[in-house]
Amino acid sequence: MTTSLKRLPGWAKLLSAVLLVLVVLFAGLRLSVLPGLGDVFREDTHDRSGPTLLKSIQDISRYDAASGNFQVVVDLEKDARFLPDALRGTRTLYVGAGTVDAYVDLGKVGENDVTVNEDRTSATLKLPPAALGKPALDPDQSYAVSKQRGLLDRLGDIFSDNPNDERAVQRLAARHIGDAAKDSKLTARAEENTTGMLKGLLGSLGFKEVNVTYGT
Repeated sequence: MTTSLKRLPGWAKLLSAVLLVLVVLFAGLRLSVLPGLGDVFREDTHDRSGPTLLKSIQDISRYDAASGNFQVVVDLEKDARFLPDALRGTRTLYVGAGTVDAYVDLGKVGENDVTVNEDRTSATLKLPPAALGKPALDPDQSYAVSKQRGLLDRLGDIFSDNPNDERAVQRLAARHIGDAAKDSKLTARAEENTTGMLKGLLGSLGFKEVNVTYGT
């Protein structure tokens, strides 16, 4: 055994020594037998983001009266017409969770939409119908369950600036959540809550009768 080692060239001996050191180091990390060695290979995270810039300010006159929480499982598949899926094609299973707010835009209420009697005990308000806001995905609750890609797609990911791009399934999830919000009773709940808020507010100001209607 000693004779065979002596016959090895110098570069082979050096390579064997390096490999032996690496094996000992990684074994020590895995078995935690070398104290302090984990700090050498520890990965530190540094936030080097620039300052956040305020681009614009918008006045909001709407009253957010209800919010719906939704979840959808998106199964998005893309394939080539004349190529097998194993060669060209992708399929992503994605769980999208998000919210949709329902609101009443009080900024659209004009002078003719509010009627008050002379002794200020009765008020009639005509408000615009409740509307739905844009779906907002929750990044902490949304995630990809599985991703399948063909050989050509995997090779393309190597040269892609964003190989794990999930914008397509995120947009699809947001669209499905928005459609579900339209089919729900979210706007009806928003109008009910807005009516309750206005009756409570005007009631505290001395109004005994408050009528609220919604229309275009």
